[in-house]
Amino acid sequence: MVREKVIVSTRTLQWKCIESRADSKRLYYGRFILSPLLKGQADTIGIAMRRALLGEIEGTCITRAKSEKIPHEYSTIVGIQESVHEILMNLKEIVLRSNLYGIRGASICVKGPRSVTAQDIILPPSVEIVDNTQHIAKLTEPINLYIELQIERNRGYRIKTPNNSQDGSYPIDAVFMPVRNANHSIHSYVNGNEKQEILFLEIWTNGSLTPKEALHEASRNLIELFIPFLHAEEDKLHLENNQHKVPLPLFTFHDRLTKLKKNQKEIALKSIFIDQSELPPRIYNCLKRSNIHTLLDLLNKSQDDFMKMKHFRIEDIKHILDILEIENHLV
Repeated sequence: MVREKVIVSTRTLQWKCIESRADSKRLYYGRFILSPLLKGQADTIGIAMRRALLGEIEGTCITRAKSEKIPHEYSTIVGIQESVHEILMNLKEIVLRSNLYGIRGASICVKGPRSVTAQDIILPPSVEIVDNTQHIAKLTEPINLYIELQIERNRGYRIKTPNNSQDGSYPIDAVFMPVRNANHSIHSYVNGNEKQEILFLEIWTNGSLTPKEALHEASRNLIELFIPFLHAEEDKLHLENNQHKVPLPLFTFHDRLTKLKKNQKEIALKSIFIDQSELPPRIYNCLKRSNIHTLLDLLNKSQDDFMKMKHFRIEDIKHILDILEIENHLV
């Protein structure tokens, strides 16, 4: 166990791990602080971080088991101490570590008499078992036990639906959350004439990742959820600028474009790049981002195509048509 003295900084916002320990292979604990915060900020961050820790971090677990010898979920099998339901519950508790996405297959193939543990699971590459000693079943007679398993990576949890499978395949309640619990508390103090706060975060994980890793991943996922709002003001300004512009009449655009195409100089236009035209930097960058590289590319675009480009303005179309006409006369 690691403990560190809490040091409050009054200059910049800082975080620190003040306690870290591993109570077992499947129970890690970490305690963190963030300070100095203004009054009310600690609660705002604490509530958001707790929800992100419990709901936004992905985990890997067994979601389905299949064996031809299983008549139904609540049956018993001769030579196995546990019922089928108890075996499924034990499989649910197996803690896995993986970065793989999608559905993967695994299996158990053993012969009794013996105890079956997590170590007996044959896993796909890049999937690890956190605790190999986790109990699954006990075979009391010399029988063969073969179970096919399905492994998934996801977030949150999924409750199995009732299933009277005829092929011996049964879903398992999936608890993908690697964070078992998360709490936050607040310490308030007065610094001069200002009230400030220290946020304390406590995190317990199942061993598939450390509390520090969980804190990092939850923070990153939370930030990604708010990124779209960072562009809200920019999009609003772009919309307001275009609202006051008079659109170029469609018949004007189509008439001028038709005249240009009638000249049948597409081969020549194909060899003239927009880099050679006197386009303003903003228009040039808009075209490049839309994979328009030659004058022929420009000629094949409609007015709607241009208006779908980000940061493109109505009056820019007239500018482009003027460039096309000039270049068309030169080739």
